Amino acid sequence: MARARLRGAIHETPCAFSQTLSELSGARCWVKLENLQMTGSFKERGAANLLLQLDAEERGRGVVAASAGNHGLAVAFHAARLGIPATIVMPAWAPLIKVTSARRYGAEVLLQGENYDEAYEHARALADGRAAVFVHPFDDARVIAGQGTLGLELLEQVQGLDAVVVPVGGGGLVAGVATAVKGRRPETRIIGVQTAAMPAMCRSLEAGRPVRVPAAPTIADGIAVRQVGTLTYPVAAALVDEVVAVDDEEIAAAVLRLLEVEKTVVEGAGAVPLAALLERPLGVAGRNVVLVLSGGNIDVTMVARIIERGLVKNGRLVRLGVVLLDRPGALGRLAALIGEERANILQIEHDRAFSRQAIGMSEVELTLETSGRDEIDALKRRLEAAGYTLEERGP
Repeated sequence: MARARLRGAIHETPCAFSQTLSELSGARCWVKLENLQMTGSFKERGAANLLLQLDAEERGRGVVAASAGNHGLAVAFHAARLGIPATIVMPAWAPLIKVTSARRYGAEVLLQGENYDEAYEHARALADGRAAVFVHPFDDARVIAGQGTLGLELLEQVQGLDAVVVPVGGGGLVAGVATAVKGRRPETRIIGVQTAAMPAMCRSLEAGRPVRVPAAPTIADGIAVRQVGTLTYPVAAALVDEVVAVDDEEIAAAVLRLLEVEKTVVEGAGAVPLAALLERPLGVAGRNVVLVLSGGNIDVTMVARIIERGLVKNGRLVRLGVVLLDRPGALGRLAALIGEERANILQIEHDRAFSRQAIGMSEVELTLETSGRDEIDALKRRLEAAGYTLEERGP
C-alpha cells in the first residue's frame, strides 16, 4: 500500500554497482543513492506516506515536526505540495543548509534547544498547543512503512541480495527496510550502523530494551538520536542481524572516499554504511551488498574540513617545520630541494622574531602538497641528508 501511495510523490532512486568499492571491500557492492531524493534524503518516504493519509480536517490543523534536519525538509516539502501548513523545530546547531532549505519550501522553522531531544520536546508542546498533527521522525507505523519502500526497491534492483547496510538513528529506516526485505527474502542480512558518539540502538539491543544514551557531538547529525523508538526497537530486535558503530574519523574518511570514488556528496549519516563496510568485520566478502547512502545534506564548510583532514591523514598534505641559516638564498635553496622531490609548496611562514632558534638561525613552517606518505618520507630523508633540522607537525 505504501509503495502504491508514494508512486509519483518520491523518486525511485538508482542503486548503482561500484567496481571500486567492491575491490576495496571484497564484497560485490551497490550504493543506493537516496541523496538524490528531491530534499536530499530517504526521509521523504516516511513523511510523504504519513501526510498523504491525513484527512481534510487534519490537514487543516497543520503539522509540526521535530528534526535534526532531513525529516524537517521532507515534511516541509511534501506539506507544501499538499497545501498543509507546516512548522519545523530544529536544534540551534542544525546545519544551515537544512534550515534554509526548509524555509525555502515554505515551512515555519523554529530553532529551539541544544540537541534533538530539546527540539522534540518543544515541538510536542507546540503541536499540543496548536492542536496540530505531530509528524514523528521515526516512531510511527506510517513513517516506518514509507521507509520500507526502499527495501522493496532494493529487492528489484539487486538480484540475489545478500546484505543491506543501513544507517540507524531512531530506527525508522532500518525497521522499515528489515520488514520489507525479510518479508520476501528472509536470508538477506540486515546490518545497522550507528555513530559511536550516540549508539542508542547498540546499547538498547545489549540491554534488551530501549535505553537512553548521552548527547554527544558527531558529524553524523542525521542519526544523532539519544533513544530509539518504542515501535522501531522490537522490529530491530527481531529482524536486524547486527548493529555496529563507527567513529567520526572513519565516517569522515568514508565521506571523502564517496566523493572521490563515486563522485557523490553524502552527509555523515549517509556515509556510515561505507565506513562500517571498510572498517568492521561484517562477514560479507564475496556477497551482494547494498550500502544505503541515506542523505546528502551536508554544509560545504563541513565538506571542506573533511577534505582537508582526509588529505592530511592520507599524506597528501603535510606540514614541516625546518630550521635554516638566516642568510640570503637559504629559503630559495630549501624550496629548490622540495621542488626536486616533486612536492608543491602551498604555504610558507617564515619566523625570525618569535623563533625558538639561536640568533643567526630562523624557522620556516611549510604546508606541502604531496602524492602520499612515501613522497613525504623521501622528502624528509632528502632534507635531513642535506643538513636540515626538521619536524613533521600535526594539523
